[in-house]
Amino acid sequence: MRPDATLALVTTAPISQMRRLVTELPGPKSKALDARRSSAVAPGVSSVFPVYVERGEGAILVDVDGNSLIDLGSGIAVVSVGHAAAPVVDAVAEQIAKFAHTCFMVSPYEQYVAVCEALNARTPGDHEKRSALFSSGAEAVENAVKIARHATGRQGVVVFDHAYHGRTNLTMALTAKNMPYRHRFGPFAPEVYRVSMSYPYRDPEGMTGAEAAARAIEQIERQVGVENTGCVLIEPIQGEGGFIVPAPGFLPAISAWCTANGVAFIADEIQTGFCRTGDWFACNDEGVVPDLITTAKAMAGGMPLAAVTGQADLMDKVHVGGLGGTYGGNPVACVAALASMQMMDDLDLGAAAKRIGDQISQRFAAMQADHPGIGNIRGRGAMMAMELVKPGTMEPDADAAKRIVAACHRAGVVTLSCGSFGNVLRLLPPLVIEPELLDDGLGVLADAVTAEL
Repeated sequence: MRPDATLALVTTAPISQMRRLVTELPGPKSKALDARRSSAVAPGVSSVFPVYVERGEGAILVDVDGNSLIDLGSGIAVVSVGHAAAPVVDAVAEQIAKFAHTCFMVSPYEQYVAVCEALNARTPGDHEKRSALFSSGAEAVENAVKIARHATGRQGVVVFDHAYHGRTNLTMALTAKNMPYRHRFGPFAPEVYRVSMSYPYRDPEGMTGAEAAARAIEQIERQVGVENTGCVLIEPIQGEGGFIVPAPGFLPAISAWCTANGVAFIADEIQTGFCRTGDWFACNDEGVVPDLITTAKAMAGGMPLAAVTGQADLMDKVHVGGLGGTYGGNPVACVAALASMQMMDDLDLGAAAKRIGDQISQRFAAMQADHPGIGNIRGRGAMMAMELVKPGTMEPDADAAKRIVAACHRAGVVTLSCGSFGNVLRLLPPLVIEPELLDDGLGVLADAVTAEL
């Protein structure tokens, strides 16, 4: 029966890569599911779009009412290779028919080793590396901090304004935004220090990346002390904080300071990694080589998998048994990751991300020319955003962002907002999206901007 079931799964009729609405959104079946949800699911778990998905393929989601929606969020940068990508589906089906779990710490398997080899080869730098696998991005960040503290013997962790690193106790402490992530969930883990990020749109006019780095370094040296700083943790492009791209020179200067002072430089590439910004990793844009790098999201095509990859001399300092987790490096997730990374190579999804970025940038620029409420356009590759402000000011306009996202959703286009002020619209389409489909989605967004700004 298992071979037949696998064949049926793989040969499901393809989904046309077109937006198509047959009901209002949400439709009646989604509304019925939402009613069931209200009495079963904890209200603290939110959904930005109460339309319940039944199937997905490429850049299209089909809901339970039969509506086909354009997905410009990719499950928050997870399904970069597209929904139900055939190589991923085939790898998962084959693996789960063999075995689904043993716990690598008990009975190891080749798939875990192969993923670590692939990460060691692909992450920035040609030095000797080691990797360890986990289940979520937050778990990877926690373990990177553990490794840095253990290896350096220093406890201080430096993070940045507008950062987002997760929802566990330690990663909430690392995350900058109070609501909804930190509010009334404390006390938080100690020895975490926050310094200024390079935010070109809101920094003093003309501030360079080197000047912004000097500002942050002065804060570290004054508030923490070099001798107390174990690691500096940063997203090369901030995600939830608003797709903030630091000014050129900022990341290299911070990295160089870390190297000069024996501080571990940790790059959180959970949202930016795996071709999203036009290269395998965002650090590559300025040739920054982190001591440790955390990855997750797009690595495994929708399966839960995360990793810490780092210099061998750092990773090897942790005692045997000091790292791990029951589900970390699950074999089904591992084969999904290997298939996803192979797709990224075969389809050159880094180049695809650049083409997507060019297409979005052109449309965003046209919108900005007509709407003074679009204060800033930024991003890299297929990670693009616009920051909304009250016209003629720098005052964030979060209400406008909410209205535009809601209008897009009603028209069948999944978009997301973000930012410390809640006023940033962000696009993270699958890297396999067809230009015509992306153009349709951007047209819906343009109509929403015109109607709501």
